[in-house]
Amino acid sequence: MSAVSIKPPVGVLIFLLFGLILISLQLMSSATQESSQLNAMYSWLLLVNALGSVVMLVLIGANIYSLGKQLKKREAGSLLTLRMISLFVLLSLAPAGLVFFFSMQFLHQGIDSWFNVEIDRAMDDALELSQVSLDQRMNSRLKQTQAIALALQDSASASTALVVERLREAAEAAEMNLFTKQGRLLASSSASPGDILPRLPDEHVWLSVRQHETYVALDPVRDDVLMIQVMVAVSGKDIQYLQVLYPVPQRIADLADSIEFAFLRYQEMNFLRDKLKLSFSLALSLVLLMSLLAGIWVAFIIIRNIIAPVKDLVKGTRAVAAGQYEQQLPVTTHDDLGFLVESFNVMTRRIAKARDAAHFASLEVENQRAYLETILANVIAGVISFDASFTIRTANQAAYRILHVPVVRFVGHRLADLYTDYLELKELLQAIQAQLEQAEDIWQKRLAFLGPNGRQELLCRGTPLFSQEGVRMGAVIVFDDVTDLMQAQKNAAWGEVARRLAHEIKNPLTPIQLSAERLQLKLAEQLDEKAQDVLQRSTRTIVQQVEAMKRMVDDFSEYAKPSRRHLQLIQIADLLQEVLQLYVMPAQATFTTVVAENIPAVYVDQISMRQVLHNMIKNALEAECSQIEISIKPVQRNESQFVELAFCDDGPGIQEEFLPQIFEPYVTTKNKGTGLGLAIVKKIIEEHGGAIWVDTTRAVGAGFIIQLPAV
Repeated sequence: MSAVSIKPPVGVLIFLLFGLILISLQLMSSATQESSQLNAMYSWLLLVNALGSVVMLVLIGANIYSLGKQLKKREAGSLLTLRMISLFVLLSLAPAGLVFFFSMQFLHQGIDSWFNVEIDRAMDDALELSQVSLDQRMNSRLKQTQAIALALQDSASASTALVVERLREAAEAAEMNLFTKQGRLLASSSASPGDILPRLPDEHVWLSVRQHETYVALDPVRDDVLMIQVMVAVSGKDIQYLQVLYPVPQRIADLADSIEFAFLRYQEMNFLRDKLKLSFSLALSLVLLMSLLAGIWVAFIIIRNIIAPVKDLVKGTRAVAAGQYEQQLPVTTHDDLGFLVESFNVMTRRIAKARDAAHFASLEVENQRAYLETILANVIAGVISFDASFTIRTANQAAYRILHVPVVRFVGHRLADLYTDYLELKELLQAIQAQLEQAEDIWQKRLAFLGPNGRQELLCRGTPLFSQEGVRMGAVIVFDDVTDLMQAQKNAAWGEVARRLAHEIKNPLTPIQLSAERLQLKLAEQLDEKAQDVLQRSTRTIVQQVEAMKRMVDDFSEYAKPSRRHLQLIQIADLLQEVLQLYVMPAQATFTTVVAENIPAVYVDQISMRQVLHNMIKNALEAECSQIEISIKPVQRNESQFVELAFCDDGPGIQEEFLPQIFEPYVTTKNKGTGLGLAIVKKIIEEHGGAIWVDTTRAVGAGFIIQLPAV
């Protein structure tokens, strides 16, 4: 390592710095000896030392911060710098601490010698003497006022105002006031004709005199006038209160003020003694601190020049950390440091080559990823991919649109975590997971679930993913919402069937009915009584069956024809009560209604909803049940609000084999009925954006749940 060489500007800076420190010490010494110039010199010295200390602290703080970063990164030369700086600080603090200690002792003893501690006792005695004199005068005035009160009590027959005036003049009082027990002024007398209004006592004065029957205190009327305020109770038929203001002689007031001012002034000077100690101690501490800080800063400069060869490696390391892998350092020596620099240059060249290769590879991967994301984002079908453990890897926006669930938030989670938070998707996702676990090839299945807009049917297609070695590495599913398509197909099919039924069945029904009635009319008189009875029963059967077929065709036409609804805002609970009034009189079953609070309104066609309620109640009554319970409550599902109606009865219930087709036309478990009631109800509910399903959790009877979107 080469010898230490300090550049001329640095040497000049160090010389000026220590020169300023010496000048500051000399001025501080002069300020301590010449008390007449203490304030001016102290302020300037304090300012100079404070500014110098702040500058030194900033410089040393910057060096310490840089050294701390080097130590944290374990850079070369950092430990050596720390050791040298620590050694210098220890060598500087030992003598400086001794000098500082004895200087502080000398400073405190010198300032204490400026003050005579015996004055403290004299000033306290003078203040106490002044207070005792005023207390004696106030006690004298109190006794005088009590005597005046006795005089007022004895002269109750005379004029109160004249008596008060005479007594005030005799007592040489400035003002005398007489009050009732309630505080109303009875008489007043003042030595000053210009005082129109008497001086009224304050609330605390009234409180004191009513509790103790006397009050006496000094009352400063103006800045230059001091009064003794006395107030006593006057006994008699009615208790009265006398207030007298006595002027304090100007000489006594001036003496009291002079003693108080002198006492406060001495206390201020005595307090200044501690301030002077603190100020000089602070100044001396600042000078010492600035000297130490300047020495530490110079040590940093010298040590920085000692370890200058290591700085090139530090700069090169920082450049590499910033991503500048082309950084090459000059090799100036052939020692160990030179070998370290050559190794550093070889390392940076290899890192630069590896960075370029990784950059090109990452660009290719990023382009492929962006291309795939663009395709998935524009596909209308939902796409979800999984890894080998069925953890979600990717999902597009169409999956959120179809499932109404932010699937993207569950990337990195298993499929089970998704239906744990969204229970309405549990059956759907469990079915998908079962297919993913079992399928060894491409599979396709139609699944249904209850979404926020009612029952949705999905067409799901999935395929497992295998690596080139044949190891299962995941799967991908593609699903699309075919609810509208399936519903359109069903509506078209049933519409066609309805038109054919209306054309093929309904038209011949009327001639058949008329012919049967005409036969009965023509042949009734030509047959005997037994034959007439057979004819009448036969024609009645024909007419009844024709009417039943007409009603069946009308119901089926009602189910298949397009709806024309007049939507309006209603409270479903009010509509339910209106419908239930029609079933109260027959009393075929006991109705129980449970309506929750804060039920929101729904936007529906009132006539259609009446038909829904009638059909649901009629189905329960036809099941020969004795108890029907109807509940209404608000529910939250998929961040949407719904109104839920639950119909429960204690009837025979629904057989399990009928559950999948219970809402299909002509599916019924009753001996009588067309099987169109629930189909029409389902059609009306879905047209209103709602959903209906069977409550399979009931152990007794049947239960249906209807959910309608709330406003």
